[in-house]
Amino acid sequence: MELHDYLAILRKQWMVITVITLLGALAGLALALTGTPTYAATAKVFVSTTSGDSAAELAQGNSFTMQRVETYADLVTTAAVLEPTLEALGLESPLSSIRGRLSATSPDDTTIIDVTATGTNPQATAALATAAAEQLILVVEDWEQPTAASGSPVSLWIAQPAETPGAPQGASPLTSSAIGAFIGLCLGIAAALLLTVLDTRLRSQRDVARITTSAVLASIPYDPSTPSHPVQVLADSQGRNAEAYRTLRTNLEFVQGGRTGAPVLLTSSVPGEGKTTTAVNLAIALAHSDARVLLIEADLRRPRVGKTVGIESGVGLSDVLVGRVAMEDACQPWGANGLEILAAGTIPPNPAELLGSESMQMVLDLAASEYDHVIVDAPPLLAVTDAAVLARMVSKVMVVVGIGRAKSPELRSSLESLANVGAVPSGLVLSMVPTRGPDAYSYTYGGYAYTPEPEARPSRLRSLFRRKPAAAPSSEGGDAPAADDAGHAGDEPRFGDDHLLDEAAEPIVEADGDRPDAEAGPESEAELEAAPEPTSEPDVRAGDRTGDKDDLSEDDDALTEDGDSSALSADDDRVKARTGR
Repeated sequence: MELHDYLAILRKQWMVITVITLLGALAGLALALTGTPTYAATAKVFVSTTSGDSAAELAQGNSFTMQRVETYADLVTTAAVLEPTLEALGLESPLSSIRGRLSATSPDDTTIIDVTATGTNPQATAALATAAAEQLILVVEDWEQPTAASGSPVSLWIAQPAETPGAPQGASPLTSSAIGAFIGLCLGIAAALLLTVLDTRLRSQRDVARITTSAVLASIPYDPSTPSHPVQVLADSQGRNAEAYRTLRTNLEFVQGGRTGAPVLLTSSVPGEGKTTTAVNLAIALAHSDARVLLIEADLRRPRVGKTVGIESGVGLSDVLVGRVAMEDACQPWGANGLEILAAGTIPPNPAELLGSESMQMVLDLAASEYDHVIVDAPPLLAVTDAAVLARMVSKVMVVVGIGRAKSPELRSSLESLANVGAVPSGLVLSMVPTRGPDAYSYTYGGYAYTPEPEARPSRLRSLFRRKPAAAPSSEGGDAPAADDAGHAGDEPRFGDDHLLDEAAEPIVEADGDRPDAEAGPESEAELEAAPEPTSEPDVRAGDRTGDKDDLSEDDDALTEDGDSSALSADDDRVKARTGR
């Protein structure tokens, strides 16, 4: 396996690794908190020679002492030292009880012996280490004295008595927890690898590629709504699953090489891999391409096509094979396109014999001559032999592989079953492919997907600059609108740039009741058509509106002579609108 595979295993089994790591940390913490504290105390014994005046004698004595030190350290756990130690402490315990609590070591290139004692009582531990060191000195001096007249060639004394330990030895609770977590992490990773090795289910296209070199014609994403809405090409025509079935339709046309009518067999290794759903949606997708399609339900043991598409399966293929019904009478049209379905019909007692008969071959040949595409939904390969029998009669065989459902040995056995009858799979269809997790497969190109257009929302800037309608003057001559705190009138904009207001503001249609001239009514179309159009629109933002006033006066005179006050009011409003006043 490659590094990517190991990382995928860790990501897939992260829950197992996390749980075991936490258990290890808790075990280490519990052991540190509930365990009996152990104390250690050390007494140091110095060893030297007692004779020698010259440098040569001293060097020889030093070498002799260093050789003896290791031997003296081994004497600490002997009965010769332990028995007097117990007597000195007044203990009646057996030797084995303190032999495991005492140890002696000698650092390299030194003549010092470290006598260490361990125990649960700090005072008793220090006393045991000191007593053992004292008894070691007595034993060595007694054994190293050959005669009573001559003294011992070596001399031992206590360089440092054992001190009472203030804290127990060993790791702290935090350290113990960290050590337990590390051990748990190692065990978790090992468990994850073991579970992956023992798990033979096909989890991704990489697992399928390790078994066969057959091309993958399409990967159908996993959709939890498939059991309730199996016809996904129609349920969500712009969804990922529908697009995957259209991809399968396109690849199938390339595999057929332009040969129309050639029967295509769809099967799987075990039940529940989605072969019937794939066959139904593929047939519908082919029918949408203005082709005549026949879907034959050749699973005469557990038919599912009729229930999937909602048709009656009482009369169908089995009745045609025994000559009870003509084929054209048994085929049922479905949908608005050119799709017809030949259901399973009456479940026979000998389906394998019927599917392997000459009548079945005649049905396939007749269907190939009358239809552009013929899709055959066959039983699973490992469950029964029906699919292997039909594989010899068709030109193309596609195997549906349920990701997370099929196992490696099952797929391998299915391919061997096809090879035994001389059939070579034209391709594989992966169904129930996960879209999340470490085995997820990507179905988009740069995030492209079919999504509805978002609804347009009004801009906040436009709403801020929108003009408010002027309040109608009171018939009794009310006061003008009060100014706000900044000194602006209530009906005037608060921004100084008129051109910004004109560009951002939207026209607001006022109700007749809010307009001062509501009693005049709106202008008629005839009056608007009769009004002369201005040759050019003057720049009113510069503040020079003399020409507009002259035009207004001329229009007023003309209309007054005709006596048409209504037209005057309408023209007046129109000029005001054009001049921005």
